[in-house]
Amino acid sequence: MADIGRVNSLLVLRSTPQGLYLQGGWLGEVLLPTRYVPEGCRVGDTIDAFIYLDSEDRYIATTEKPKAQVGEVAFLKVVEVNDFGAFLDWGLPKDLLVPFNQQATTMKEGQSYLVYLYTDDETHRIAASSKLNKFIRHRPEYFTKGHGVELYISDKTDLGYVAVIEHRSWGVLFYSDVVKPLRIGQRIKGYIKRIRDDGKIDLSLHAPGFAVVDDMSRKVLRELAKNDGFLPLSDKSEPELIYDRFGVSKRAYKMTIGTLYKQQLITIEKDGIRLTEQGKDA
Repeated sequence: MADIGRVNSLLVLRSTPQGLYLQGGWLGEVLLPTRYVPEGCRVGDTIDAFIYLDSEDRYIATTEKPKAQVGEVAFLKVVEVNDFGAFLDWGLPKDLLVPFNQQATTMKEGQSYLVYLYTDDETHRIAASSKLNKFIRHRPEYFTKGHGVELYISDKTDLGYVAVIEHRSWGVLFYSDVVKPLRIGQRIKGYIKRIRDDGKIDLSLHAPGFAVVDDMSRKVLRELAKNDGFLPLSDKSEPELIYDRFGVSKRAYKMTIGTLYKQQLITIEKDGIRLTEQGKDA
């Protein structure tokens, strides 16, 4: 079965001067225009193609990859605003419409917005909405603590950054877990830090617990070895200095050097950390 607005693996049924006709299931035969046909593709082959409606509302296939598919969020730029709504550049010849009733705030040409792609139930046309709460819910059942996830930054609050997790759920990155400012629409990798009793999800930019400590321990020991056994970064150092050196939060760094100290591999001084004799052999 073919899905509109998604990449599908489709069987090539026949060849014509206009292109290849693909088996589109309930959509019938779908044309893949000649300009998109890969070299050597022939009847009987299976091809990955994206299906959408062209400017004349006909189902059409393309091997070009859009910037996002139906069921996903993306940060897209407005290229035109007219009486129908705002049109976004999503990487295909026909721009993506955001109807006025799907705009959380009035969209302006030249600006970018985080949107969710969907298909209209009646027309089957692909459209987008910046009213993310209509499509994104708190769905903790999809995730477990420590799970690595893809995040899109959606908003800023007094507590931290609101993020869309894997295109389907909401989560929060608290400012205490973020070293450098993030921007709306930014796509980053994160981790499930905690799933609360009410189903809400706390996020982290680093693998939780000992996973990040073990990795960081090796990095810190290597840096100490390369710098004559001393680093001018203590548990009192500024978070920005720690992030610039290791790319982690101050909390993660403090956990790491605390573990190394307990293992007697380093000593913690006022202005930094120093490798012990035992640490030199580690």
